Amino acid sequence: MRIYFIGICGTAMGNVACLLREQGDTVSGSDAGIYPPMSVVLEEAGIEIFEGFDADRLARCSPDLVVVGNAMSRGNPEVEWLLEQTAIPFVSLPELCAQRLLAERSPVVITGTHGKTTTSTLTAYLLETAGQQPGWLIGGVPLDLPGGSHLGSGSAFVIEGDEYDSAFFDKRSKFIHYRPRIAVLNNLEFDHADIFRDLVDVERTFQHFLRILPGAGYALYNGDDANLAALLPVSWTQCLRVGTGEENDLRITDFSDGAEGSKFSLYWQGRHWAQVEWSLHGIFNARNASMAALAAALAAGYEDPTGFSLEALSRFRGIARRQDVLYANDEWTVLEDFAHHPTAIAGALVALRSAYPDRSIHACFEPRSNTAAGAHFQEAFTEALALADCAYLGPVHRAERMSPEERLDTAVMANALIDKGCSAQHFPSNQAVLNQLKETIAQDPGGLIVFFTNGSFDGIQHSLCENFELGCDSA
Repeated sequence: MRIYFIGICGTAMGNVACLLREQGDTVSGSDAGIYPPMSVVLEEAGIEIFEGFDADRLARCSPDLVVVGNAMSRGNPEVEWLLEQTAIPFVSLPELCAQRLLAERSPVVITGTHGKTTTSTLTAYLLETAGQQPGWLIGGVPLDLPGGSHLGSGSAFVIEGDEYDSAFFDKRSKFIHYRPRIAVLNNLEFDHADIFRDLVDVERTFQHFLRILPGAGYALYNGDDANLAALLPVSWTQCLRVGTGEENDLRITDFSDGAEGSKFSLYWQGRHWAQVEWSLHGIFNARNASMAALAAALAAGYEDPTGFSLEALSRFRGIARRQDVLYANDEWTVLEDFAHHPTAIAGALVALRSAYPDRSIHACFEPRSNTAAGAHFQEAFTEALALADCAYLGPVHRAERMSPEERLDTAVMANALIDKGCSAQHFPSNQAVLNQLKETIAQDPGGLIVFFTNGSFDGIQHSLCENFELGCDSA
């Protein structure tokens, strides 16, 4: 089958494209702003990528099916051509997943405002190392698995369950399509202000998701999250709580963090399950691991999860662009982190304080996603970035989309951060951020520089590393 993806370089789109290629389909697609790591993954899979959108080119390709990414909208020339004709069918990505990947499998669907990619990766990794041969679809590039997508031959299929809408023609949340057997609910906060009106609106779509869980299924949820406590437990499926509080079925205890990593204990209904020591930092990652451990044990068929070994966690390295060290010398360390919600940024900075207790932290923030670019979280982003010693605020991505009242005001943020004791500047371009960082490196004795973005940051993080490697400043 010849399948064409409009918007192929999104992580989910790209990984599904790789799975279909693995099934033997001929796959190609188009996108704008193509950049690693996904572009590299697609090329290595033998998938042809076209830069930009061209209706005539799509017509010449004459595919059997077109997959429309949820970032695509009316006005896109390929979308408009697709709607004008009737010979070639089109679907959203979640609908394609339901039809081609999840049928006759046991879906393990990982949801929540934060931690979906890490928890999905951990779940797939634990099942894979246990010999369960799972399939998976992960919105990132795992370091401990052969890729972000894999068909597998076992019954379990691990997939990220995003609450974002499916396509411009299907406004249901993606996870509604996935028919979960095991559902993980990591946390619940207001997000995606371009899609949801408020927290109640987000809660509503999670309620819809919970309603499709079968009676023999499981809902694993963060028992420490007040917003999830308002939705769970439900009466029609088995509900299990995970967290630090005493009332949780799976409890995280004795958590500690340090330069070499973190450690914690897991207790299942009062009985010791495992002592975990690994390289990842932060209590949020301990919770991700706990959720994944329970999901993997249940997916592997263990009625008593303590029989499922968690020894492999000690070898887990993580996911690209999650506190990813790009460069390090005796004075400076440069990291990249995908965090683009204030809670995620705050959690990452707390973890980095533990990992690098003797380093000053320079946080670079690109307001790129709809959540990050809007004014709704301005105060919360300010509070989060105040955990750094210095903040560098890049320009709002595609600021012209919003009125001044609707979008993030980085100038106001910088002044507020200074009032909180954090040295802060806002910049008209990402290149200006890079120029200032070079000056900082030349003048300061050393520290940690972390780039927070869910996009490319125009590649300045990699330019900065090249600057170090050329020995231009303090490298």
